[in-house]
Amino acid sequence: MRLEAITWERLAVELAGYADGLSAADGSSRLALGIDGAPAARTGEGAERLAQELRLLGRAVLVVPTEGFLRPASLRFEYGKRDPDAYADSWFDTGALWREVFAPLEAGGSGRVLPDLWDPVTDRATRTPYHFLPDGGVVIVHGPFLLGHWFPFALSVHLRLSPGALRRRTAEPERWTLPAFVRYEEEVAPTERADVVVRADDPSHPAWAGLPGSG
Repeated sequence: MRLEAITWERLAVELAGYADGLSAADGSSRLALGIDGAPAARTGEGAERLAQELRLLGRAVLVVPTEGFLRPASLRFEYGKRDPDAYADSWFDTGALWREVFAPLEAGGSGRVLPDLWDPVTDRATRTPYHFLPDGGVVIVHGPFLLGHWFPFALSVHLRLSPGALRRRTAEPERWTLPAFVRYEEEVAPTERADVVVRADDPSHPAWAGLPGSG
């Protein structure tokens, strides 16, 4: 894979311009975009940059972090608080993401998207109100392990960290999660599934493989 240097600002502009010309596969007027990556890759920062650029293009945008769709502690910690397989397989409520985020974006869907469902600190439902996304609106979902679930992303971006960079940029208390990302690389191959791959080893000097069809 040939990579070229890019700034985060230009990356957001390029992605927004490309996404602005996309249509959902089912004919819906609303789009779902995904920014996939380990927490150390700071997917939330990328999502917010992209959202800002899309808003400048006149799009209504809602950013949805997957950490707002964690399962209750009784389910997450069934095999202990530091089980990497459980972290990869059962911490995130993919069923709720389908129901509360993706289904409302479908053709004929309500457009009522739930921004988050569960607060991991209080271990209770957030009670966040639904957000109505008008025609032409965009939801940007970001977080780890997004690829491989067949989520209906019109555009998916994978922020890639090498094993060394992932270890360096993951805080010591969270390094028990690293085997989960090894599994993800081996079983899901996110660099092959994503529409856009960004190498983020050095947070000040990202590089990317370009937009779909550019190579």
